[in-house]
Amino acid sequence: MSDPKPFRYDTEVPPGEKRHLRYEISETYLGDPVEVPVTVVNGERGGPTVFMTAALHGDELNGVKVLQEVAARYDPATLHGTLVCIHVANVPGYLAQQRYLPIYDLDLNRSFPGRNSANTAERMANQIYERFIKPCDVGVDFHTSTRNRTTMYHVRADVAKPEVNRLARSFGSNLILSGEADPGSLRTVATRDGIPTITVEMGRAHRFQLPLVERALEGVESVLAEYGLLPGRPVAWPGWTRIVENASDKAWLRADTGGLVEMQYGEVPLVYEGDTICTVSDHFKKRESRVAAPFTGLVIGVLQNPVAAPGHPLCHLVSVDEGTLAEIEREIAAGEFSERPWS
Repeated sequence: MSDPKPFRYDTEVPPGEKRHLRYEISETYLGDPVEVPVTVVNGERGGPTVFMTAALHGDELNGVKVLQEVAARYDPATLHGTLVCIHVANVPGYLAQQRYLPIYDLDLNRSFPGRNSANTAERMANQIYERFIKPCDVGVDFHTSTRNRTTMYHVRADVAKPEVNRLARSFGSNLILSGEADPGSLRTVATRDGIPTITVEMGRAHRFQLPLVERALEGVESVLAEYGLLPGRPVAWPGWTRIVENASDKAWLRADTGGLVEMQYGEVPLVYEGDTICTVSDHFKKRESRVAAPFTGLVIGVLQNPVAAPGHPLCHLVSVDEGTLAEIEREIAAGEFSERPWS
């Protein structure tokens, strides 16, 4: 066990203290401060430092609720290490309830590590990164799908890196999509700098989905157990895990015709090769295009706006191998299968 240490940003949070703060990262047009809400829980005993971020895209709210609960749940007396919760990273987008910074529609999650002499998003990203990300050892970044879509609960991580693979598996999600993220994303930059980071995707924008929040809280506790911040707590290993590494094992199915979209799969997002996933029909119901599953797999992302033009993404499908399929079918038959096409 390492000795407890202060968590330092501009000032410091000593061991044994929980501090809620608002850290200024920019200014509005009126010169008022743009302040990011942060909670630092510094344990009485030494250990790793874990950061967690939410609302890098301002309309993605499930993670905001997760971090509210994390900040309230953990106490310095029980932690062997430090938690850093950045509750709302993209404050301007959050206030406007939109994905990007309202200033020129800049994407904060394409702006890391940022520079103090660059555009607004990069300056904000640089303040967040230098003060609250760099001092950490591992990180979890919470997201949802973008507007008009929803996504199954899953992790995105570059599992080719052993330290990232450990983190991704310890979160306990059944599904992991492996691969590198965009160059300016927080996940890519932090991992490159020796801070293994995963992205958690859960549900849809503009709402709290409490069953997903509860699952994410279980994932957080599992990570803290794996890295020794909660000694003696169990690490969650799900009944089945599907790691999707090859591009051929996943596909976005797109509309070939314009019209009205109706999803046709059942209560669980498992489809078999050849099953009808959805139909696209014209307004007179004279023409209908059937979209079939090219392989057996899980529908992990779904268009929720029921109108489409040619080329619009309709659903995201990932394949499952025979062993995983058998376990999923067993869970479905037993009423234990927890995945749903979250609406």
